[in-house]
Amino acid sequence: MDIMNTGSQKGSPAVTVAAFIVIITGVVYAKSIVTPILLALFISIICAQPISWLVNKKVPQALALVIVLLGMILLFSGFTFLIGGTLSTFTGNVSKYESSLTTIINSFIQFLNDKGMRIPKDQLTGFIQPARVLEFTAGVVNSLLNMMGNTFLIFLIILFILMEFGSFPMKAKAILSGSDESISYLFTIIQNVRHYLAIKTLVCLLTGILIYAALMIIGVDYPLMWALIAALMNYIPNIGSIIAAFPAVLFALVQFGVGGALWTLGSFMLVNNILGNFIEPRIMGRGLGLSTLVVFLSLLFWGFILGTVGMFLSVPLTMTIKIILEQKEDTRWLAILLGTPAEAKLQLARKEAEEKCISNIDQRSLKSEVLPTARKQMQNGKKVKWK
Repeated sequence: MDIMNTGSQKGSPAVTVAAFIVIITGVVYAKSIVTPILLALFISIICAQPISWLVNKKVPQALALVIVLLGMILLFSGFTFLIGGTLSTFTGNVSKYESSLTTIINSFIQFLNDKGMRIPKDQLTGFIQPARVLEFTAGVVNSLLNMMGNTFLIFLIILFILMEFGSFPMKAKAILSGSDESISYLFTIIQNVRHYLAIKTLVCLLTGILIYAALMIIGVDYPLMWALIAALMNYIPNIGSIIAAFPAVLFALVQFGVGGALWTLGSFMLVNNILGNFIEPRIMGRGLGLSTLVVFLSLLFWGFILGTVGMFLSVPLTMTIKIILEQKEDTRWLAILLGTPAEAKLQLARKEAEEKCISNIDQRSLKSEVLPTARKQMQNGKKVKWK
């Protein structure tokens, strides 16, 4: 019996890895249904906060739910109305911008060839194909709109999640043996995800507003579309701001030439540096709890698994997995790998403190057991026997 248990314990890591692969494969094949559920879940976590605030202000819960849902509908309707006309106009004029871009690139290649660089025009233009960047831009905005294509389904999921949101702690407590400690990490997950998404949403809104104002001052066409792309792409860590800036700079190059492109590039760099390096770290507070490498790898991983939505939700999904891994001693090492060096140092200091505390307790218990016996032996005139 012991041999069988030992064998099962040794085989458990392989079973865990196999189960993980099976789950990921299932998620890939069920992406069309998993994606709207995850999107609705994270939107619900954000919406739960204003509902709780309204309930604390003596607003009935049903009325608070209706107010928040109506606000969501108005926000999404306004978003669709504003961007719809701009996108259709831009898509219709893509061919004109393609020819202008091609002319600029050919002139630049000719200039380099006149300087003696001998750059093959056909190969380089075939390799770069800058016109595809504008097509890619239109495709990105279309994909962002298509991401919300299942609006009615997502709205229904959000509605039912928010209606039963208050009962989740009770259900979790019933499932997890009824102890308050067993569900504490669930509240930690919700709190961390809500904190991250709320701060990130605020930063994205500020990014969009500032980019819109800068492009309006420069005079770049379709400033609303570029600002929207900049705001939404800011949800994607590390590379989102770069992806957002590249097509806008190319478009400014077509419209104004090198000077306009440099002003546009400078505006994107200034806004992203101020918000990303100064404002966001200050209001984010404790940070993500994830290393920079893990953030980038999670972007690739979840983007491969769930597509565009996975890239947007890569950080909260990885944060959730990290918090779950921290709950068991067997998987805590994985959580440490996902975390920051500061958290690893804190874990080492905690282990050293625990070992020191255990050592002090052992010494005290030894003294409490040996010294009374020694005193008794000395009082009786016997030779003390130390163990």
